[in-house]
Amino acid sequence: MERAPLHVIDSHTEGEPTRVVIAGGPDLGTGPLAERAQRLRENHDWLRSAVCNEPRGHEAMVGALLCEPHAADCCCGVIFFNNVSTLNMCIHGSIGLTVTLAHLGKIGPGTHRIDTPVGVVVAELREDGSVEIANVPSYRKAAAVAVEVPHWGTVRGDIAWGGNWFFLIDQQGPAVDFANLDALTAFAWAVRQELGAQGITGDGGMEIDHIELFGPPANPHLADSRNFVLCPGKAYDRSPCGTGTSAKLACLAAAGKLLPGEIWRQASILDTVFEGRIELLADGKIIPRVSGRAWVNGQSTYHFDPTDPFRDGIPSPISH
Repeated sequence: MERAPLHVIDSHTEGEPTRVVIAGGPDLGTGPLAERAQRLRENHDWLRSAVCNEPRGHEAMVGALLCEPHAADCCCGVIFFNNVSTLNMCIHGSIGLTVTLAHLGKIGPGTHRIDTPVGVVVAELREDGSVEIANVPSYRKAAAVAVEVPHWGTVRGDIAWGGNWFFLIDQQGPAVDFANLDALTAFAWAVRQELGAQGITGDGGMEIDHIELFGPPANPHLADSRNFVLCPGKAYDRSPCGTGTSAKLACLAAAGKLLPGEIWRQASILDTVFEGRIELLADGKIIPRVSGRAWVNGQSTYHFDPTDPFRDGIPSPISH
């Protein structure tokens, strides 16, 4: 099957890559972004694999398909995906998308509404180039949930929604330090597997596919905490993870440890920092506002030679 070239722009947000498909993607029709994301998963998974998997991509790559919005007041729609499937939401990707749109001359400083599969988010592009994302309503579902993990015993964590489902673990497991990447990955992956095996889920039985570990910051003058986030495809997040920061803010708010107007500075495993603040909603949920910086660092055209056995990417060994 002949494929048209894909045109992409690369950026990174505090170290985590985003690859925006700006032209050449499949026709997913109209309707809500969640429905179009399902069509992408079921009928056009080649796009995800071609963009995020080797030989063009790698395990940490996050793709973003630029779409027409369903919500009429939005500047664009977007569907995020990674090395194994589509993503519900991605804040680092939304920051990267915002900077990419500015690079293309499509937006300028100010607020811009973006349609996603889980609802509309609002991006504020500031004059200094930083971006704040007002995320979808977020909340803590449960606190101090116990899961039995081989070789580690009882591990306790909070379950929270920040646009994706997270299990948040504070100061258990290996120390949150870049030198411990392999051990952190193994521990977080074991926790994720046991959550599924023990029937511990988010609302509606949704899989908890992000594991977030916390420890003290390297520099308490620059951050309040340092995290390690294991993403669904078994890659660690190079940024502090925007949806993970949202989930953390929701847990802090639920515990009475963060009030509106206060700033939480979340460092990543690379010690890059997102700043977060909250708005309280009447139902007890919060609107997280997460800010950081992204930089455009490349632009490419992808060609699909019919004789190339890996034109649509090398499948990831990790199943979603």
